[in-house]
Amino acid sequence: MASRRRWCFFEMKYIKPFISEIPWNYSWYYSAMWPFASQNNDGQNGEQERYLQANNREFNALFGYPNNTIKTSKYNIFNFLPMNLFEQFQRLANAYFLILLFLQLIPQISSLAWYTTVIPLMVVLSMTGVKDAVDDLKRHQSDKKVNNRPVLILVNGKVKKDKWMNVQVGDIIKLENNHPVTADILLLSSSEPYSLAYIETAELDGETNLKVKQSVSATSEMDDNLELLSAFDGHVRYEPPSNKLDKFAGIMTYRGRRYRLDHEKLLLRGCIIRNTHWCYGLVIYTGPDTKLMQNSGKTTFKRTHLDHLMNVLVLWICLFLGSMCFILAIGHGIWESKKGYYFQTFLPWEEYVSSSVVSTILIFWSYFIILNTMVPISLYISVEMIRLGNSYYINWDRKMFYAPKNTRAQARTTTLNEELGQVKYVFSDKTGTLTQNIMIFKKCSINGNLYGAPHNPNGQNVEDSKKIEKVDFSYNKLADPKFSFYDKTLVEAVKKGDYWVHLFFLSLSLCHTVMSEERVEGELVYQAQSPDEGALVTAARNFGFVFRSRTSETIIMVEMGETKVYQLLAILDFNNVRKRMSVIVRTPEDRVMLFCKGADTIICQLLHPSCKPLRDVTMEHLDDFASEGLRTLMVAYRELDHTFFRSWSKRHSDAYLSLENREDKLLSVYEDIEKDLMLLGATAIEDKLQDGVPETIITLNKAKIKVWVLTGDKQETAVNIAYSCHMLEDEMDGVFIIEGKDNETIWQELRSARDKMKPESLLETDPVNIYLTTKPQTPIKIPEEVPNGSYGLIINGYSLAYALEGNMELELLRTACMCKAVICCRMTPLQKAQVVELVKRYKTVVTLAIGDGANDVSMIKAAHVGVGISGQEGMQAMLSSDFAFSQFRYLQRLLLVHGRWSYNRMCKFLSYFFYKNFAFTLVHFWYAFFSGFSAQAVYDYWFITFYNLVYTSLPVLGLSLFDQDVNELWSLRFPELYEPGQHNLYFNKNKFVKCLMHGIYSSFVLFFVPVGTVYDSVRNDGKEISDFQSFSLMVQTSLLWVVTMQIALDTTYWTIISHLFIWGSLGFYFCILFFLYSDGLCLMFPNTFQFLGVARNTLNQPQMWLSVVLSVVLCTLPTIGYRFLKPLFFPISVDKVFKRIHECMKTPLTPPARSKLKHKGYRRSAYAFSHQQGFGALITSGKTLKSKSLLALRNSYSFKN
Repeated sequence: MASRRRWCFFEMKYIKPFISEIPWNYSWYYSAMWPFASQNNDGQNGEQERYLQANNREFNALFGYPNNTIKTSKYNIFNFLPMNLFEQFQRLANAYFLILLFLQLIPQISSLAWYTTVIPLMVVLSMTGVKDAVDDLKRHQSDKKVNNRPVLILVNGKVKKDKWMNVQVGDIIKLENNHPVTADILLLSSSEPYSLAYIETAELDGETNLKVKQSVSATSEMDDNLELLSAFDGHVRYEPPSNKLDKFAGIMTYRGRRYRLDHEKLLLRGCIIRNTHWCYGLVIYTGPDTKLMQNSGKTTFKRTHLDHLMNVLVLWICLFLGSMCFILAIGHGIWESKKGYYFQTFLPWEEYVSSSVVSTILIFWSYFIILNTMVPISLYISVEMIRLGNSYYINWDRKMFYAPKNTRAQARTTTLNEELGQVKYVFSDKTGTLTQNIMIFKKCSINGNLYGAPHNPNGQNVEDSKKIEKVDFSYNKLADPKFSFYDKTLVEAVKKGDYWVHLFFLSLSLCHTVMSEERVEGELVYQAQSPDEGALVTAARNFGFVFRSRTSETIIMVEMGETKVYQLLAILDFNNVRKRMSVIVRTPEDRVMLFCKGADTIICQLLHPSCKPLRDVTMEHLDDFASEGLRTLMVAYRELDHTFFRSWSKRHSDAYLSLENREDKLLSVYEDIEKDLMLLGATAIEDKLQDGVPETIITLNKAKIKVWVLTGDKQETAVNIAYSCHMLEDEMDGVFIIEGKDNETIWQELRSARDKMKPESLLETDPVNIYLTTKPQTPIKIPEEVPNGSYGLIINGYSLAYALEGNMELELLRTACMCKAVICCRMTPLQKAQVVELVKRYKTVVTLAIGDGANDVSMIKAAHVGVGISGQEGMQAMLSSDFAFSQFRYLQRLLLVHGRWSYNRMCKFLSYFFYKNFAFTLVHFWYAFFSGFSAQAVYDYWFITFYNLVYTSLPVLGLSLFDQDVNELWSLRFPELYEPGQHNLYFNKNKFVKCLMHGIYSSFVLFFVPVGTVYDSVRNDGKEISDFQSFSLMVQTSLLWVVTMQIALDTTYWTIISHLFIWGSLGFYFCILFFLYSDGLCLMFPNTFQFLGVARNTLNQPQMWLSVVLSVVLCTLPTIGYRFLKPLFFPISVDKVFKRIHECMKTPLTPPARSKLKHKGYRRSAYAFSHQQGFGALITSGKTLKSKSLLALRNSYSFKN
C-alpha cells in the first residue's frame, strides 16, 4: 500500500493540467486578456480579429478568407505584357529609344528611317521579355507542384483526398507521419497519448530538433472518430495573420465553454509531422495568410548597380546630346540667315520652312536623330547576351558540380552576373548552409583517459581518420550501422568491463529526453529534441548501452545484451540559466543515482573536492576538444542516500506545487541535490560543417567580404559554429554580446562597443557624425568606418527587435559594420530580411544572402543577390534564389572567379562600347561646321547600319565573354583581386567621363587627320581626292582601325577566338566594302548603293593609308601612355597584387599546403541544449506514453529478460 501511495505521489507530482481545461469568462477575458483587441500592428488592412466555425464552409466564405493557393511568381497571362514592359522601360535607355522612335515618325525632322530604331528596340524588349517569362514559368511550375500536393480533408463524415489549393479556413484535415503541414492548423487530436504531436520546424526556424504540440482538451478525446470530428462545430475567434512565428492568440467556444488558444496548439505550414502516426487539425490560416508565407518576403525586380549607373549615364548623355544639338541648331540658324537665305536658288527651302528660325527648330531634332548613336540600342542587346553567356559559364562549371546529389550550379537569373563581382556583405544562414545538420560523436574523456583519436596498428596517432579502419560494432545487434568511430581502445575497455566506462555510457543512455520508436524489432529510431542528444544516445547505443524505450516512470535499457529496467524518479530539466540537466533513477540493484550533464563551466562548480585531480586532467582534454572546434559537455553522477532522497522529494513536491515564486523555489531545490557530484568525464561532438566552410570564410575575409550569420538557432550553437568556421577567433580584440531587454540597455551596450572599437566615433567632431547632422534630409549613406582592432558582435533576436527601431538602427549598423563578424541568433525570417534591408538602406554596397530553408526566403529576396543551397530543408530557398548550388564552399568560386570575371568583362565592355560610339558619333559634330549644319551624315548609310551590328559586335562580344586578366587559379590564390569591384573602380562616373573625353579626342583626330591628308592633294593621275565619298571612306576606315587597335589593347587573354573575332571583323569589313561598292550592285540599285567604285579608287592612294596610320597612332598613344604611367604614379592595391602574380609566374607554382585549421586558444564551446524547457516534466507526466497495449507488451518482455 505504501508503494502504491508512492507511485501516486510521483505520478501526481509531475502531471501538468491542460491549460485549455481552465474555463474562461469570455467578457472578462476579451476586455482584459485579448491581445489584439487594442492593437492591430500585425493585422491586414486594419483587421482587428477573425472568426470561423469548424466544418462550415458556407459560413466561413462570408469573410472572404483566401484559399490555400500560394503564388511566388510575378506574372500571369494577363498582366505579363504591361508589367514586363513597365519594368523594362524603367531603363531610361529603353524609354529614350521609344521617344526617338516617335520622333523618327515625323518626316519633317527624320533623317533616318523609322525601322532603324523600332527593329532593335523590339529585339531587345522581346529577348528580355522571353527570358523573364521563362524564369517566371519555372516559378509557376514550382507553385503548381506545391498547390497540387494531395491532402486528406474531412467532408461529410468521410476522409477524402483533395489538393492543397482547395483547402479552406474552417476545414478539418488529416495529417500523417513524415508529411508536411498543409496550412496553419489548430491541433484537435492525434494518435499519441494526450493528443500530442511531434513536429520538425527546420523550414521555419532552421532547427531540426523535435518540438511538441498539444491539442485542446475538449477535442483530444475525439481521436480519429470521424463521426465526432464531423459533428464538431466549435467557433474560433482569433487574431489576424502576422509574421510572428511564436505568437498566436485566440478563443475557441465549444459546447458553452471557452478555451484559450496559443501558439503551442498551432501547427504551422512548413513543419513536418514526426513520430506521430496521424493527427487532425482545424485550418486557421491558409495560403498567403500562413506564417510561412507572411515571412517569405515580396518578390522584387532586381537590377544591378551598373544598371542604375547606366540610367544616370543615359541622362548625362541625353543632356550632352541636347547641348550639342542646341549648339549645332544655333550654328544652322546663323548659317541659314547669313548664307542659306541667299542660296535658295541652288538649294531651295522646303515648303514647310518659312524662316531660318523654323529651320533651326527642325534641324535641332534632325541632329537629335543623327546623333542618337551616342546611346546605341545595341548596347542593351549586347549586355543581355554577355550576361547570358556568363550565366552559362556558371551552369557549366564542373568544379561547382556536387556528385553525391548529382546537382550542378544554376544561374536562375541572367541579370545579376556582374553584381557577383561587387559583393561586400554576405548574410548566411547556419543550419544546412554552413553545417551539414549532422552531429557526430567524435571523442570523449573518461576517468582521465582520452578516447577518439585514431591510431594506426603501431599505436601512433593518425591525422586522417579515413586511412584507419572503422571500429567493428557487429557484436552489438542493436548498433546503428551509420555510426562511425575509429579508436578501438574504447571498445576494448567496454568489452573488458571497465567500471568507469560502463558508468559513463550508462549516464549518456539515461540522462536525456530522447523518444524511441521501434516499428521493426531491433531497428530503433531516435527522435531527439536536440541533435546533440541524439548523437550522444546513439554513441552509447553502439558501445552497448542501448536506450530502447521509456514510459512515464521507467526507462528500458539493453546493457551489453542484457535488458534492464530503471525506474525514472525525476527529471531536473534544462533551462538557459542552469545550462545542465539531470535525471534521478532507481537501478535494478535498488540504488538511487543522479546523472548530470551540462556545460563544463557549470559542472566544475558542482563537483566534489576529491575530483580536483581528475577535473584538471579532464579540463586539459576539453581544451584539446575546443581547439578542434568540437562541442563539449561534462558528465557527472552522484549516488543518493534513500533517506536524503525521500526528504528532497518532499521539498521538491512542495516547490512544484507552489503558487508563488515557483521557478525560484525549484532552482533552489535542484541546487540542493546537484552538488558534490563525482566526475565521470566529458564528451566532444562535432557539429559537422560542410566541407571547406572554414577555408571559404577565410578566403572571403581576405577579399574584404564581411560574413554575417543570421540564424534562428540558439546563441550557444551559433557562436560555436562561428568559432569553428573561423569567423570568431580567440585572437580577436573583443567579442561584444548584445543581450539587453529594453531600449536604454541596448543603446548603452551598442555605444559601449563602439567606444571600444573607435572612441572618436562618439565625438561630435567625428566626420560621420558631422555628415549625419548636416544631411538629415537627403538619403543617408554611412561611409565605412575602420576600427582599431578585430572585433565580433553577437546579438539575439529579442534585442534585435529593439535595435531595429527608430534611431537605434543607425547605432546598430555603425557598430555591426565595424566588426569583422556578426552573429544574429534566434531571429525570425522577417528579422533576417530587416537586417539585410538595413545594410542596403544605409550602405552603398552589394549584399548577398545565402540559405537553404524556407525561413531564408525573405532575406534571399531582400538582398541584391540571393543564393539558395539545395540542402536538407527543402527546395523553397533554391526556388526563390538568383543562383543555386549544393555546397557553401562553392560561394568563393561563384564570387572570386565567375563574379570577378563577369564584373571585369562588363566594365571593359561598357568602357569600350561608350568610347567606340562616342568616337563614331561625334565625327558628325565636327563635320557639321563644314556642311552648313545641314544634318548630313559623314558616313555611308550602310556603314551606319553595320557599324554596331556587324563590324564591331564580334570583337566586343569576344572581349566580354572570353577575356581574363588572370586565370581562376590566381583569382582564388589572391582574393585581394576582388576588392576593386567592391569599390566599383573599373567603371564609374569618372571612368565614363574619361571615355567621353577619349571619344571626343578620337573623333577630333578621326575627322581632322583625313581632312589634313587630303587637303590640296591629288591622286596619281592628277585628279582631286577630296570628294565627299572618298573622304567618308577614309574616315570610316580609319575609325575601324582605331577601335580595333583599342580593343586589342584592352584584351589580356588572347585565344584563337579572340584573334578570329578581332582581326576577322576587320577583314570582313573590307570584304563587305568591296561588295557594297561594287559596280554590279551599284548599277542594279543606284538609289540604294551610291558609292560606285569608291573602294578601289581610294584604297590604293597613299593618303588613305597615311590617314589610317596617323589616326591609329594619335588615338592609341594616350591610352598606352596612361596605362604605363598610372601604376607608377597612381597605383592601387590591386596593381601590387598583379606585380606579385607576375613574379610568381616566373617560378613554378606550388599548391598551398593543406593544414588542418585549429583554434589557437582555449575557448571551450558550451554544450548547446536545444530542447524546450518543461519537456522533462512532459515525459514524467506520462504524456509521451505510447499505446497501453504496446507498453504492456514491452514491460512484459523487459521483465521476462
